[in-house]
Amino acid sequence: MNIAIGSDHAGYRYKQAIISHLEKSGHLVTDFGTHSEESTDYPKFIRPVAEAVAAGKYERGIVLGGSGNGEAIAANRVKGIRCGLCWNLESARLTRQHNDANVLSLGERMMDLEMALQIVDLFLNTPFEGGRHLARIQQLDT
Repeated sequence: MNIAIGSDHAGYRYKQAIISHLEKSGHLVTDFGTHSEESTDYPKFIRPVAEAVAAGKYERGIVLGGSGNGEAIAANRVKGIRCGLCWNLESARLTRQHNDANVLSLGERMMDLEMALQIVDLFLNTPFEGGRHLARIQQLDT
């Protein structure tokens, strides 16, 4: 799968670990930054990820920050993006099955790395259920 990823300084360490994990699993990953733990503003790294996914250049996106909240808000400002903030396996499963989320937001300060990697894998491998959920999603962009 072709994946776009970006973070601010507070999500940098997990972003690097997730990139390594995904590449070892055979995914193609493009890093939109940031490229250090130096304090920075998340919108300048998150919005380009969301825009690239919305444009169809990437199948999925992953954004990270301290809590993941600001990153999810920033990504969801882009038309066509359905970014789910996930904190456990059930939230990751449901954001794909019910919401067809195309971007995942994670908070580095909210979970350990092992949980983050499990959430990423589940997010990437869970299909959208469609059906009644499709009609709901279609209402988002009207």
